[in-house]
Amino acid sequence: MPSVPEEVRDAVYGNYICHMFQGGSWADRSPLHEAAFQGRLLSLKTLIAQGFNVNIVTIDRVSALHEACLGGHVACAKVLLEHGAHVNAATIDGITPLFNACCSGSAACVNMLLEYGARPQLENHFTSPIHESIKRGHRECMEILLDNNVDMDQEHPQHGTPLYVACVHQRTDCVKKLLELGASVDLGKRLDTPLHAAARKSSVEIINLLTDYGANLKCRNSEYKCALDLAAPNSSVERALLLREGPPRLVQLCRLCIRKCLGRSCLYVVNKLHLPERLEDFLLFR
Repeated sequence: MPSVPEEVRDAVYGNYICHMFQGGSWADRSPLHEAAFQGRLLSLKTLIAQGFNVNIVTIDRVSALHEACLGGHVACAKVLLEHGAHVNAATIDGITPLFNACCSGSAACVNMLLEYGARPQLENHFTSPIHESIKRGHRECMEILLDNNVDMDQEHPQHGTPLYVACVHQRTDCVKKLLELGASVDLGKRLDTPLHAAARKSSVEIINLLTDYGANLKCRNSEYKCALDLAAPNSSVERALLLREGPPRLVQLCRLCIRKCLGRSCLYVVNKLHLPERLEDFLLFR
């Protein structure tokens, strides 16, 4: 099956989400869908008591749980789940309730869905909860997913790695957190690295973060260009990259070496090792 162009897929998601947030109504949407989307908890409970099937779906396989999570209505989502709503139900586009919760930025919904068995890992070529969280700047949702063992280096076929997405959308706080937790600094979208993305977006702060964590300035993408080749002439980005072109400082090499030896799993607990504060700050780039 041919891949769907990224701009087409984003337009589909955008139209779907826009339609839902505008309170649009499809002919096959039930009163249960409407109550869930609008966050009307009492109406939702009444409809369920009257015998409405909590797993009724539209022609596009949108469930009431999808609606509740897209609206960030955690109480409605909980009632639906308690009455047997399918936590991993997917629309015809592969969108799950967890994806919608990440889209809305509802950390409470994300937590609850995971408690009920939502699968957080990337399962298809279209939707990924962690990529959506980062794209929209919902760092708390991103961290919850990482705490639930989502691979921070998983490469989405169209979007690349979570770190790459954070650089493309200039989510500096997400970039910083991913790097702190040990994300692979040079893994992006095929041959394009996060540094390439940062250079295109003219983001000096992100470029400095990436190079602090050991980004390779010499990596070349499919067009055989390095990050410096993508910087506008005489720009602040070009200056930042030129400043980092020389050999890394010994202190940086030592820090990166220690972090590599510790391994990613140990980076989560550095602040629990009772290290001298100065050493802890050194390892965590504080």
